[in-house]
Amino acid sequence: MKMTAEALRHRIGQFFFPAVFINDTEENIQETERLIKEYNIGGLTFFHSRASAATNYESKKKVVFNDDSYEKIKALIVRYQKAASTPLLISIDAEWGLAMRIEKTPQYPYAITLGALPSAKADLVYEVGKQIGLDLKAAGIHYNLSPLADINNNPDNPVIGYRSFGENKEKVAQFAVEYLKGMSEVGILGCLKHFPGHGNTNVDSHLGLPVLKETPEELLENELYPFIKGIENNVDSIMIGHLAVPSLNDGKDTSATLSKAVIQDLLRDKLGYDGLVISDALNMHSVSKLYETKGQLEWEAFNAGNDILCFAENVPEGIEAIFKNASPDRIFESYERIRKAKEKAGLFSDENFASGELNFKKTSQLNLEIAQNAITEIIDNGILDLVFEAQKNNKLAKLSLYKNTENTFFKTLNSKLHSPEFAFESLESSNISSLKNELENFETIIISLFVPKAKPLNNFEVDNEIFELLSGLLQTKKCIVYVFGNPYVLPLIPNLKKAAGLIQGYQDFEEFQKTAGIQFLEKNSFNGNLPVNIEIQ
Repeated sequence: MKMTAEALRHRIGQFFFPAVFINDTEENIQETERLIKEYNIGGLTFFHSRASAATNYESKKKVVFNDDSYEKIKALIVRYQKAASTPLLISIDAEWGLAMRIEKTPQYPYAITLGALPSAKADLVYEVGKQIGLDLKAAGIHYNLSPLADINNNPDNPVIGYRSFGENKEKVAQFAVEYLKGMSEVGILGCLKHFPGHGNTNVDSHLGLPVLKETPEELLENELYPFIKGIENNVDSIMIGHLAVPSLNDGKDTSATLSKAVIQDLLRDKLGYDGLVISDALNMHSVSKLYETKGQLEWEAFNAGNDILCFAENVPEGIEAIFKNASPDRIFESYERIRKAKEKAGLFSDENFASGELNFKKTSQLNLEIAQNAITEIIDNGILDLVFEAQKNNKLAKLSLYKNTENTFFKTLNSKLHSPEFAFESLESSNISSLKNELENFETIIISLFVPKAKPLNNFEVDNEIFELLSGLLQTKKCIVYVFGNPYVLPLIPNLKKAAGLIQGYQDFEEFQKTAGIQFLEKNSFNGNLPVNIEIQ
C-alpha cells in the first residue's frame, strides 16, 4: 500500500508516549497540546510532577503535594483528548493504585504484601487488579503500566524489592496473571515488566545500567517464567527493562531496550509474543545519555523492536529518524499493535471512560481482607499469656517507633491490654537515652516498628540509634516486635532472633494495624507467609 510521507509520519507519531505531569505549568501544558496536534502522538504517560518523575528525584527537588491532583488529572485528560485527532491512549504507573502518583486516591498494598497471601487467596490479587482498574477508569486512564513480573531474588535490589510479588517464580506468575485478569475485566490494559527480569540486580536502572550474568538457560528456568505465563494468558503488553544481558548479546552490555536479540529473537521469535512492546522510560540515565544526536535513541529503541516509546523526550527528531530509517512494513506492524490496543480499550467506541467514582469504602474492605490473610508470624514463643501476666504485674510497656502512641495498633490493643506507652518519632523530637531509662522498669515490651521508607536506601531511613535501641531491648527484655513495612528491614535488626514474638505486618494502613491488634488479642492463627527468604540475626 502506497502512502504519502505525511501519512507515514502521522503513523509514526503513534509510537510516541511522552511524559506529562499532573502538576505542571500552563506553558508546559500548551507545549503538550502542540505535540499532540502537530505530531499525532499515540498517547501520554502521567506522572505527579517533574520533581517526582523517573530519574528526576536525584536532583533532590522537593515534591510539592497538591490536594486536588485527582481533579487536575481528570481535567487535563479531557483537555488533551480534545487536542487529539486520533484518541490518545492514557497510561500511568499505578502498581499499588492511583496513590502511586496521585495523593488522596485509593491505595492498595504493595506487591510484596500481596505475595504474602496464600496461593489459595489469589482471588484477592484479582480483586486488587479490578479495583485499581475501576479507579483508573474513573479518571479517564486506559492503560496501567503494571504489574511487575520481576522475581525479586536479590535482597540488595535498590529499585524492585517491595514492588515484586516475591521470589517464588510460580507465585509471581500466578499473582501477576490474576492482577492482569482483574484489570482486563473492567477494560483496562495491563503490562508485565521489566523484561527479561529486573529482580536479580543491584543497580537502579534510573541511574545506571544493571547487568544480568545469567545464561539463556538460567533465564528461561527462572526470570522468564512469569513472562511466559503472561504470554500464555494474552497479556496486553510487555515492558522492556533497561538492563543488559551479555549472554543474549554476544557478550556486549547492551540495554535490553535497545537489543534486537532480546526483543526480536527472544521475546518475539522464541517466546512467540506478538502483543504490544513498550520501552521503559527513555529518560532513564541507563540509556538517555548514550547518544548525542536527538532522535537517535528513539530510533534505536524502535529498531530494536519496541512499539511504544515511553517518556520519549525528542518527539519531532525521533519521528524523523524512524521515518528515514524504518521500513514501511515495520512501521505498519507497530501501528497496528497500537491501534488494536486502543480498540480493545474502547477508544474508538462511544464508551465514556472517565466514569464512576473512587470507591474508598470498597478499597478499605479489600485491604482489610488482605491484611487478615497476609500478616505473617515469624517467631512465636507463647507470647500472649506472657503479655497478660506482665500487664497484671505492671511490667508491660508498649513502644512505638516512627509513629506516636495514637496509632491504630496501640488503640486496638488497648481495648484489653492497657499499659504505659512510649514513642520515638524522630531524632529531633525524641530523646533515646531517656526512653531507655523509662523502659528499664519493664520486663515485657510490645514494639511496633513503622518502617519510614519502602526502599532500602540508607537502611530504609531507620536511624542507627534505633537499631542500637532495639538490639539492647531484645537482649534484656521479652520483646514482641511488630514490623509494619518492608520485610527486607528484618535482617538489619541486631539480635532479632531473641524476640519473644515477631510479626511481619507489611503495611502501616489502618486496616493492617487494626487486624494486627485483633489477631494478637484473639490468638488468631496467621495465614501469611514471607514472600522472600530472609535471614534474621
